[in-house]
Amino acid sequence: MLPIPSKFKLAVGKGEGSTPLNAFDAALYDAGIGNLNLVRVSSILPPGAKHFPGLEIPPGALVPTAYGYIKNCEPGKLIAAAIGVGVSYDTYGVIMEFEGFCSREEAETRVRAMVEEGFKMRGLPLKEVLVKGIDHRVEKAGSVIAAAVLWY
Repeated sequence: MLPIPSKFKLAVGKGEGSTPLNAFDAALYDAGIGNLNLVRVSSILPPGAKHFPGLEIPPGALVPTAYGYIKNCEPGKLIAAAIGVGVSYDTYGVIMEFEGFCSREEAETRVRAMVEEGFKMRGLPLKEVLVKGIDHRVEKAGSVIAAAVLWY
């Protein structure tokens, strides 16, 4: 059985590269998670998990992460990503991610609404919503990422 993460942080980054993959790698690095092995998970915050904004994780670690990202090669195009975490009073939470062609503010607004809808659908009372977003105007090959990084 795998352990259940007890900590999390929100991370956002943007990057440019000679290829879309290099741009994505640059965005990961800018977010502070470029030297981790992200294991993409769906969107449930474990019960009791605490927010640690300065959470440090060893390079190379296998890290459960819910994330949204976008890559684009159209110069001048505005791209954005946002992550939202809904924290409950006494049970699990909900993580939502958004990516699209819009501003950071619009991405954050959309992901907040998604978190609220996720709580409403589950019939859970919502204690707080944490949201973090980023946008970037593509130069050659650009990427943005917004992630909820879970740890032990």
